[in-house]
Amino acid sequence: MNEALLVADAVWSTIESTCSVTDDQLSILHFLFGKNLEKATRIVDKRGVKRISGEPSGRSIFQVVGESQKREEYLCFPEDYCGCYSFFYDVVSRGEQHCCKHQLAARLASSLRTCNEIKVSDEHLALLLSKI
Repeated sequence: MNEALLVADAVWSTIESTCSVTDDQLSILHFLFGKNLEKATRIVDKRGVKRISGEPSGRSIFQVVGESQKREEYLCFPEDYCGCYSFFYDVVSRGEQHCCKHQLAARLASSLRTCNEIKVSDEHLALLLSKI
């Protein structure tokens, strides 16, 4: 793991433990993630992040609203995957970003505990995951 991600993980841990974010923490994250963080904060401010949890397992995935006029929703795991074009192009193919704005929005909303919580059966969650 590179140094930037170690710094980001430390900041995320602090945000998660306090359920709040300071201007200094936002500045650090902005330095690391640039305009993707700005876009992610807009998504969080608009309450565009849902955590879909299966019951009884408690497993979950995030559904994040995009910013385009289509208002598409992307399924993502904050640290590992997003179904958006940017994830595959900028993160996976070109390696120019560590993550996309949807992953950042999911991580931020989760850390601040501001996700819209949706409970579904494990079977329904499995159906959602099968579409990835």
